[in-house]
Amino acid sequence: MKKYPLANNALSPTVVTRRRLLQGAGGVIAAATLPAVRLMSAAAATDLTGELARYMVRAREQTLPANVELECKHHILDTLGAMVSGSRLKAGEMAIAYIKAQGGVPEASVICTKIKTSATNAALANAMCAHGDETDDVELMTHAHPGSSAVPAAIAMAEREGRSGMEMLRAVVLGYDVCCRFLMAVGPDIVRSAHRSAEGLGSTFASVAAAASLARLDETGMRYALSYAAQQVSGLWSWTQDTQHVEKAFDFAGMGTRNGLTAATMVQAGFTGVPNVFDCEHNVLEALSSQPRPSELVAGLGNRFFVAETSIKTFSVGYLIQSPLDAFLTLRRENSLRPENVERIVVRLPVDGAGIVDNSSMPDVNVQYIIAVALVDGAVSFEASHSYARMVDPQIRSLKDRVQLVADPKLADPGAPRSGLVEVTLKDGRTVSHFTRFPPGTKENPLSTEGLNAKVRDLMTPVLGAERTANLIQRVNTLEDVREVRDLRPLFTI
Repeated sequence: MKKYPLANNALSPTVVTRRRLLQGAGGVIAAATLPAVRLMSAAAATDLTGELARYMVRAREQTLPANVELECKHHILDTLGAMVSGSRLKAGEMAIAYIKAQGGVPEASVICTKIKTSATNAALANAMCAHGDETDDVELMTHAHPGSSAVPAAIAMAEREGRSGMEMLRAVVLGYDVCCRFLMAVGPDIVRSAHRSAEGLGSTFASVAAAASLARLDETGMRYALSYAAQQVSGLWSWTQDTQHVEKAFDFAGMGTRNGLTAATMVQAGFTGVPNVFDCEHNVLEALSSQPRPSELVAGLGNRFFVAETSIKTFSVGYLIQSPLDAFLTLRRENSLRPENVERIVVRLPVDGAGIVDNSSMPDVNVQYIIAVALVDGAVSFEASHSYARMVDPQIRSLKDRVQLVADPKLADPGAPRSGLVEVTLKDGRTVSHFTRFPPGTKENPLSTEGLNAKVRDLMTPVLGAERTANLIQRVNTLEDVREVRDLRPLFTI
């Protein structure tokens, strides 16, 4: 384990002094002009950075509760499914072409290719594949997408370092925990009120935590890695204007995963940095939030695991559409709904997200289109949810006109932030409705292993083939027994 020198006891709250600030040429002149300096924030006495860093070191050896280990395998497999399917979508194809042109030391694999490149490059490409569409997971309290960063980061670093499946499981669990706790500490809604993307911020911390764990950094290295990650956090809420799901894949996943790998590998190479980025003056929590809650950063560490609370998307559509699609398909089955007997469909969604899916230019986040397809097909396939051609099909366009989206303030429920109510008026005058409070895949309504395997099989088989898909699903379901993650390479590369 690499040790990092801490000049002049840098972890001590007393280390930063006016004498040290004024050392060097010009110090005497500066002393005459500098006002009194607040050297540390009030939070420094608690050493939140140290508490988190020490937990990050311990986490790579901890025994995970059985349900957490199972959920982590589910989320790794779910993200691999998104990566494989996303490698054949525009964002993934462009990321792969870009990374192929960069070259790089052959440390890690780019999904569904023969390309081997640096871990940082591979993680960037694989993360963009993971969020190349809308099949990756989402944590509902923060609206983060931890899987599309934590999993590509972990795979790349596990390949680079020759780590085991069990080590990767622990690293991914840690990635989810650090990502979501960081967003809870800054307040995701506060971040968004400043025109920033909480998703972009969270992905960097998901990635750095997973990568730093697999790099086996010590406490000091963890501190430095967190600081390098904090310097790179970025993300504007302008991703909502992306019409091709390319920049969005970078903003939500690729950027943060690259940042986290960069932070971990630079520190692994001996870079030193700020040891108390959550506590020092001008710390990252104060910089990003007008109302930070620092204690959230370490609340429940080792007892509450966010990977077990993060939702898996049953349908390959934006998360805001999961509940209304489930509600509509329920109504269709129970009432034999068909295009010829449906007069009007009203979809009610919470106000904070309705605008994102209202006649979006992207099919997988266009609620009117998805409901129209569901009415015709009785399901929404991966192909249909990504078909721009079908969006302009005359029958679908006509049915879209029957679907009305209502942003309903009555659905503002912190306990169920992504519910959906669908009301259907039939041509005979009858009205039927269904409310889905928790769509399939949430912690309240979880998918079984068999259900997840079926989802992932549909995503992977067209790209990897049936035999390789079946083998990959089986190996991830027993990931704790995998001696080296490198052994999985033949199953997810082509």
